[in-house]
Amino acid sequence: MRIYPFIVMIICLVACTNPSSEYWKPYDETAELQANQTHENQRMQFQLIQSKLLDKNDLWVTYEKALNRFGEDQYQALKPLIIEQDIPTLQSLIKSGLLSYEKLTLFYLYRIRKLESDPNTTLHAILALNPKVIEQAKAKDRQKNTQQHLIFGMPILLKDNINTQDMPTTAGAAFLQSHVPYNDAYIVSQLQAKGALILGKVNLSEWAYYFCDGCPLGYSAVGGQTLNPYGRKVFESGGSSSGSGVAVAANYAVAAIGSETSGSILSPSGHNAVVGCKPTIGLVSRTGIVPISSTLDTAGPMTKNVIDNAILLNAMQGKDASDPSTTKAPDQIGDYIVASQNRSISAYRLGAIKSLVKTDSLYRKAISTLRSNGATVVEFDPPNIEFKGFLSLLNKEMKNDLPNYFSTQSNQNFADDNVQSVVAFNQQDSLLRMPYGQGRLMGVIEEDITDEELKTVIDKLHISGISFFREPMMTYNLDAILTINNYHAAHAAVAFYPCLTVPMGYTDQGEPKNLTFVAESFTEPKLYALGAAYENLTLHRQLPKGYE
Repeated sequence: MRIYPFIVMIICLVACTNPSSEYWKPYDETAELQANQTHENQRMQFQLIQSKLLDKNDLWVTYEKALNRFGEDQYQALKPLIIEQDIPTLQSLIKSGLLSYEKLTLFYLYRIRKLESDPNTTLHAILALNPKVIEQAKAKDRQKNTQQHLIFGMPILLKDNINTQDMPTTAGAAFLQSHVPYNDAYIVSQLQAKGALILGKVNLSEWAYYFCDGCPLGYSAVGGQTLNPYGRKVFESGGSSSGSGVAVAANYAVAAIGSETSGSILSPSGHNAVVGCKPTIGLVSRTGIVPISSTLDTAGPMTKNVIDNAILLNAMQGKDASDPSTTKAPDQIGDYIVASQNRSISAYRLGAIKSLVKTDSLYRKAISTLRSNGATVVEFDPPNIEFKGFLSLLNKEMKNDLPNYFSTQSNQNFADDNVQSVVAFNQQDSLLRMPYGQGRLMGVIEEDITDEELKTVIDKLHISGISFFREPMMTYNLDAILTINNYHAAHAAVAFYPCLTVPMGYTDQGEPKNLTFVAESFTEPKLYALGAAYENLTLHRQLPKGYE
C-alpha cells in the first residue's frame, strides 16, 4: 500500500501533539457536589467542579517527553531545594550549580502535571502553560553568569486576565476561550525584559468576579472551580485572583501575578496563606489587562514571602505612556527589596480597629506580638463613611472600559465587542457558559449613570476613603492601619492606598488568615518593612497538607 506524503505528515502531527498517556481523566463528581449542598456557606454549594471546556491533557502535551525524562526521582531529589524557598536562595543555588533555570522550570511543570492530574489533589488552578518555557529556561542558563535582576529565570504564573501573545487570555470566560491578543500586557513585557520566565496562566473568578452574583469565588467557565489546598471544597479559595493564590500556596511556581479592583489580591492571599500586595494606583501599568474599572484596577504580586513580593513588584512596575495613571507616580519611591530585609518593628506606630480586636483571636494575637516586640499599637473606632455609588462606578466603567480593551488591546476578532456581546453569547448555552447566571454583567448593561455623575461619585468616594484611614492616622500619628484579609479593601481602593497582606495564622478549623497593613499612597517601602518584620517574628506560613 502506498502512503502519500501528506498522510505521513498528518500521522506525524497527531503523534507529536497527542500525549501517549492520559494523565487527567474526567470523573463523576455527582457525589462531591451533593456533599457540598449542605455547606454552611452558600457560595460553597457548587454546581460544578471540573471544567466542561478545558482538557487538562492539552496543558502538558508539549512537555511530555521532557517531563518523562525528568522523572519522579529527580522531582523528589529537587523538592528540598525548591519547595518554599525564596528567590535569593534559588538564585544562590543556581549560581552554585546545584540547580539550574531549566531544572527549576521542569520541576514546576512536573509538579503541576502530577498534582493537577490527580482528582484527589487537583486545584483546577492552571488554564495554560507556556509552550516555549523550557527552551527559554535553557537560554537563561546560558546567560546566568551575567549581571541580572533577581527575577531573572524565575518561573512566574499570570492571572488569566493579563494579555500574553503566545497563550490565550480568557478572563475565565467561554466568550474569550480562543482569544489570543496581538501583544503582551505592559507588565509582562516589563517582567520579560528583566529575564522572568512566564510559566503559564492561572484560573480566576470569571471576569474578575464581576460576572455572576453570589456565585462561588474561583469559578470560571474555562477553568471550572478553583479549590483551596488548605481545605478542598471546605474553605473558599478567595477571589478574584483565586488561581494566583492557590498556585502560590501549592508551590506551582516561584510567584504569581494577580489583579485587584477591590479585594481581589487581598482576599485569595488571605485564604491561601500567601503574601499579597495591592499597589498604589499608578505604580503598575494596566495596559493589556482585561478591565473592570480604569479608576480602581491594578495588578500586584502574590508570593510565599515578603522579599519575593518586593522583588516581583520592583520588576513589574514602570511608567507606561499608554496608562496615564503611571505617569503621575513619583520617580523615586524607595527600594522595596532593601525595605523587605527589615527585621525591627519597634519604631512603628500602628492602628488596630476595635471591632476586629473584640471579634478575632488571631488579630488580637498579632497585635500582642507586635506590642511585645516594641511596636506601638493604638486601638480606635474608624469613622463611618458612605459608599454611595460604588457599584455604579464599577458598572459604568466596565461598560466603557471593556469595549475599549477589545478595540485597543485585543485582536481584530473581538475589536467590536462589548458587554452586550458577552451576555448574548452566554445566553446561547446557559448551562455551559453561565451556570450561576450573569447578574453582575446584566447590572453593567442596565447602568444609566452619566459621565458627569460618575466623576462626582469617584471624587466623593475618594475623599471618603482617604478620611477613613487618614483621620485616625493623623489623630494618633500612625504609620499604618492593621486589618484582616480584604476586610477594608473597598476603603483602600477608593482612597488609592496600597495594602500588604501577610499570613497571621490559622483558625481552629485550619483556615488561613492574614494581617493586612494599609498606608498612604506610594508608601510601599514602609509596608514592606512592616510586613518583613512581622513575618520574621512569626513565620506563620505552613505548607498545605498533601502538597508538601
